[in-house]
Amino acid sequence: MAEHQTTHQAEEDARNEDILIWLNGRIVPKAEAVVSVYDSGFMLGDGVWEGLRLYNGTWAFVDEHLDRLFEAAKAIDLDIGLTRQQVLQALLDTRTANEMTTDAHARLMVTRGIKTRPFQHPSLSRQGPTITIIMEHSRPKIARPIRLATVPHIRGLPMTQDPKLNSHSKLNCILACIAAEKAGADEALMLDVHGFVNTTNACNFFIVRKGAVWTSTGDYCMNGITRQKVIDLCRESDIPIYERNYSLVDTYGADEAFLTGTFGAQTPVSEIDGRPIGDGEAGPVTRKIQGLYRDLIAKECA
Repeated sequence: MAEHQTTHQAEEDARNEDILIWLNGRIVPKAEAVVSVYDSGFMLGDGVWEGLRLYNGTWAFVDEHLDRLFEAAKAIDLDIGLTRQQVLQALLDTRTANEMTTDAHARLMVTRGIKTRPFQHPSLSRQGPTITIIMEHSRPKIARPIRLATVPHIRGLPMTQDPKLNSHSKLNCILACIAAEKAGADEALMLDVHGFVNTTNACNFFIVRKGAVWTSTGDYCMNGITRQKVIDLCRESDIPIYERNYSLVDTYGADEAFLTGTFGAQTPVSEIDGRPIGDGEAGPVTRKIQGLYRDLIAKECA
C-alpha cells in the first residue's frame, strides 16, 4: 500500500524554526508566540481563521480572504477590533519581518480571546480578541495523487454548525480524516445530509465526466476561494461546469477527480473507496485547469 500523505504536505524547511509570528500587535519569535489556557479558541474552538498563500511578494486573492474573515466574524458576533487595512498591514509586516517573497503560507486566526472563567458563555471573554498570524515557508510536496475514502461523518445543516463558516471548531472534519486514515486512505470524502457527494475533510472536491466538470451545490461545504476560481476559469474557458447534486455512483464512474484549496491549488485524486479514477494520474481536464490557475496566479501576483 502506498505511504500515507496529506493534502497539506510540504517540503521540510529549516527556516521555519526561526519564523516570527504576529500576536496581538507584536511580532515575536515562535517560542514566545503563546496564548493563555483561558483563551476561548483553546477552550472552546471559538474563533475564525483564513489561510493565505504568498506568490511573488503578493498574497493571492487577499481581498476575498479578508471579505470572508470579516463576514465570518460578524456571523459569530466577534469584533476583530482591527480595520481591514490594519489586518492587511499585519500580514505585510509579518511577511517583511520574515523576509518572505514567495512559497509562503499564512494562517490568520481570530478568537474571542481570554475568558475570566473556564465556561462557555461568550460574555466571559472580556479582554478583546486574540489575533495571530503564523507564517511559514511552505512549498507543497504532494508526491502522488490523493486516495479518498467515504466516511460516515457528514457536512451538516446550517442550523447545527454552518459548513460555510471557517471556524476553529474542526472536530467533525478531524474525525472524518481519522476514519479515512483508518480505512487506508489519505483524506475523507464527506457526503451532505441528503447523501450527495460534498467535499473532503480539508478541501473542495470536483469530478470530471465526459469533459464536463462537476462539483457540489456549495450548500453544505466551505465555499472555498480556490473552488470559486476554478468555477470561474471553467466558465471563461468554455469548459462545461456544473454545481449540482451527484452521488457516489456518479463519482466512481468519473474520468478524473481533483481537490482544490489555497495550499495545494488543484490536487489530483487517484482512487476513491478502492476504485481507481481514470488512470490514477492527473487527467487532461485537471491538467488544463492547473495551467489556467497558474496563469491566473501569475497575473494576480505579477
